[in-house]
Amino acid sequence: MNDFGQETPSPSGNGGNPAFARAETRTGRRPGVTDPAGLPGTGVYEDTATEDLRRWLRHQLSTRLSERIRAHEASDQPPWPETERRAVAEAILADAAEEYTRERLSHGSEVVPPDAEQRMIQAVLREVFGLGGLEPLLRDQDIENININGDRVFVRYADGRREQMPSVVGSDGELVQLMRDLAARSGVEERRFDRGSPGVSLQLPGGERVFAVMAVTARPSVSIRRHRYRSVSLGKLRRLGTIDQELEALLGAMVRARKNLLITGGTDTGKTTLLRALAAEIPPSERLITIEDVFELGLDADAVAHPDVVAMQAREANLEGQGAISQAELVRWALRMAPDRVIVGEVRGPEVIPMCNAMSQGNDGSMATLHASTSRGAFTRLAAYAVQGPERLPLEATNLLAASALDFVVHLERLCAEPGKRVVSSVREVIDTDGQQVVSNEVFRPGSDLRARPGVPLRAETLDDLVAVGLDLDELQWPGHRRWA
Repeated sequence: MNDFGQETPSPSGNGGNPAFARAETRTGRRPGVTDPAGLPGTGVYEDTATEDLRRWLRHQLSTRLSERIRAHEASDQPPWPETERRAVAEAILADAAEEYTRERLSHGSEVVPPDAEQRMIQAVLREVFGLGGLEPLLRDQDIENININGDRVFVRYADGRREQMPSVVGSDGELVQLMRDLAARSGVEERRFDRGSPGVSLQLPGGERVFAVMAVTARPSVSIRRHRYRSVSLGKLRRLGTIDQELEALLGAMVRARKNLLITGGTDTGKTTLLRALAAEIPPSERLITIEDVFELGLDADAVAHPDVVAMQAREANLEGQGAISQAELVRWALRMAPDRVIVGEVRGPEVIPMCNAMSQGNDGSMATLHASTSRGAFTRLAAYAVQGPERLPLEATNLLAASALDFVVHLERLCAEPGKRVVSSVREVIDTDGQQVVSNEVFRPGSDLRARPGVPLRAETLDDLVAVGLDLDELQWPGHRRWA
């Protein structure tokens, strides 16, 4: 049995494998009759022996390559380049194909012709080192989200449309195996995906964020979120309608004035995209440390805009339950690395305390994102996360820490009237604390269409800071803007 509860393939041939029968019942076709991944050059499998070979090769490669990767990591060597992993995989497949042929001959069974054997080896390599049946969906730039429940695939387009698509795999087991292959190649080290670790979060080569779950659900499920704008600026967000000219000028000045910013919003409201746009305002001379649960920001990929970036990713525990490194610990490490700014991809737990410490201890201009339904609700979220930490800070202490660390909260919303459109709806200036409340001014508040509209004026000292870094008050063209002066 494998970790998904299916029987492992046998080189002696097993066309009656129960896993085949289960998949055929669920999908209405036998896996392998037509290439479920739609891979070029494979087409229709010639016969049962060829399909058995493919299953045998996939199983052997998964098992042996994972063992080699774990041994490589245990030796404290640098991560394997993709080219070296592929070369090792080719050698493993060649040996496995030879074993398969030898075993078939010993049982007097039909063997696979050499040309078909080579096609299967190349097909398996493409499956493992490519993206399998996900490739056609990921090539469609209009698709934003992909959700897979077993053999059911649903996508959401940038314009808000939702559609059901054909299956990307031939069985639940193939979906689990695809996720394992992708997890093994993500980030700086392999991430597990099995019954002992039934949930995995990873990043695809194109920057898409993936979360997959198995064993705790009736069928394996995969959620893929795509950031359509890997390279983005505040000017581009203005052209997309996320912000207007006034907010573009104000947000840019906040970054240049080294104000500490917290970007909030619900799921899929564009928090990471806005964070990237804000980071584009940071001078190239500054040293940045980014901390994420899964690599997603990609600021280190642009050596021109950000030549001095250290990107750190939280690490899961190993098979023995050892070696986990949390985002909270990474934030503490970041403070020892002489950063000009610390950027936390998403605050979701006790890392809120070291993050606030970083913002209030000389690392001005730091940023983070947070899930919250309103800009004011961000303070309640911060308090809820802070109490999870080992410090167990009471509400008053958390509010005092947040007020001393944060300068602004910028909130995003999705527009119901315009599906697919995200906008900044609120900008809140943090002032002080009053007992169990954080005192703040909503300098931009949601209008009737949820787009941000001018609210309470900025404090004079804050306005002076922004003008000092180039904010032109004449750029604030909305009625009554003179009162900002």
